[in-house]
Parts: sequence; C-alpha cells; structure tokens
Amino acid sequence: MREVIINDNDASQRLDKFLMKYLTGIPESMLYKSLRKNCVRVNGKHIKDGKYMLQSGDTLKLYFNDEFFPAAHDFEIGESDIDIVYEDENLILINKPQGIVVHSDDRGTEDTLLKRMQSYLYRNGEYNPREEHSFSPAFCNRLDRNTSGIIIGAKNATTLRIINEKIKNREIKKLYLCIVDGYTEKSGHLSAYLKRGEKKVSVTDTQSENSKLIKTNYTTLASKNGKSLLEVEIETGRTHQIRAQMAHISHPLSGDKKYGSKSGGNMKLASYKLRFEFIDDAGILNYLNGKEFQITVDFASTFSIENS
Repeated sequence: MREVIINDNDASQRLDKFLMKYLTGIPESMLYKSLRKNCVRVNGKHIKDGKYMLQSGDTLKLYFNDEFFPAAHDFEIGESDIDIVYEDENLILINKPQGIVVHSDDRGTEDTLLKRMQSYLYRNGEYNPREEHSFSPAFCNRLDRNTSGIIIGAKNATTLRIINEKIKNREIKKLYLCIVDGYTEKSGHLSAYLKRGEKKVSVTDTQSENSKLIKTNYTTLASKNGKSLLEVEIETGRTHQIRAQMAHISHPLSGDKKYGSKSGGNMKLASYKLRFEFIDDAGILNYLNGKEFQITVDFASTFSIENS
C-alpha cells in the first residue's frame, strides 16, 4: 500500500487519469478492475468511479503490487542554458535556437530543450520531481529541430491546461518569419490538404484519404536577389505546414532541401511574435491578455544586405 497526498498540480483531473500516469506500466483493464475491487481509497472511502475529480489535499491509499509504484529517483540535471524571452511564476517563454530538438527523438537525443528548461527550473528551486506525482514542467507548443523562435513552457498543471485550451481555440496568435525562394505575391491566403508520410508530408489541392485541411496566410515584407521575406500566420497547426505549403506553391523555404529548395545554407524559419488574445476567462493567466512578445531574428534583420 502507498499513500499519496494530492497537490495542486495533481488536482482537477480524474482519478483514473491520475492513476494511469502515477502507476508505472499498469494495464488499463487492470486499473479499472482494481477500482471495482476497492483497491483505491480517497480520504478513507473506497472509490470505484474513475471519474472522481481529485482535489488538492485529497489523501489516496493505493492497494497495488509494488511493481506498479514509481521508484524514487534523483533528477538528472543537464545543461540549463536557455534564452528567456519572458518569465513569471506560471510560465516561461524561451527563444529556441535552430538545431536543438524540443523533446527526445528517435535518435535518443538527451540534450533537449525540455531537459534544459526543467534543469533551469530545478536549479532555481521551482521544480522538485520528488514532490510531484503526475506533473513535470512541459511545453505547450512544438517547433521542429530546424525552426527557431518562441516556445511556451508551463510551470504548473493549471497553466498547461489553460494554454493548451487557448491554443486550441486560437486565442494565442503566433506569427512566423521565413525566407523563401523566388518572388511572392504581396500577400496570400493559402488553402490545401496535407498528408503525413514516413519522412515528410505532401500537400495537394484536393482532399484524399487521411489528408487534413491546412490554411496558411502570408504577407511579403521584402524581396531581393531572388528571395522573399515573409510574415506567416497559420490557421491550422500541422506538421511541416509552412514548409510544405510554401513548397506547394513553388516557393520552398530557403535552404530547405527536404522540400525542394535549391538554395544553400540553413533553412530560415522562426516563430518570432506571440500575442495573447483571450476571448474567454483565462483563470490565473488573465493578466497576460493583450500582452505581446517579439524577438529579433538574425536572418530577417540582415535580409536587406544579403547577397545570396
């Protein structure tokens, strides 16, 4: 038997969802069978309903085999060098450099931006894994390895839930800068269908099986030497959307060999501006409404003097 006291980061989630995260490797069928057999007590009472919503301060007594309980371990501190755009008690905005992955990938990369953020918070005393049962600081959005720019990190579970909901409801505006091959129209409103492949995505003008609608808007900021600098907003968030959709209209991102660019150098794409535009209540994050954050992007600031 193990006793667990629910903290703020564990609260406001269903009992069964918490247990699936807390109990290591337990089959879902076994979990629900154990609930029916009164293997879980909350504040001294047997709870069979996995939909029970946990409250901060609840005391759980869990009667499961020892093999399912997580082993205590020390957090392995890694590199904590991050470029902070903004930070408060709830979230942190980081300027992700090109070339670093956000999460561990199939190559087994250990130096991830997530590990750096967690190490930074650990060193600052804002994250203690031994005191957490189901939460660890996490990112609310993703950026590809070769995309730079602003990424949102949540320091607590409430912030993670709110930001994820606001992103879903398009109440957080994200703008990108990129350089593409060729001269583009002054502006464009692109609509097509994207389908994921094994190593890349494909874009077509007509819908096919397993394809998803994508919408991308762009404004041309400058053009020179056979290239154009664009500000881009995506209405849908699909894998490689900007890269594939611009390539689909014969303007691949400069340096993006995967999607057909003939230009040399690295791909030039950055998430450079973030604006909170809450329509509905944002709880503990209401103070962010109307705030905008922007970074300087080297390839954009030097575009006017490039000779490529």
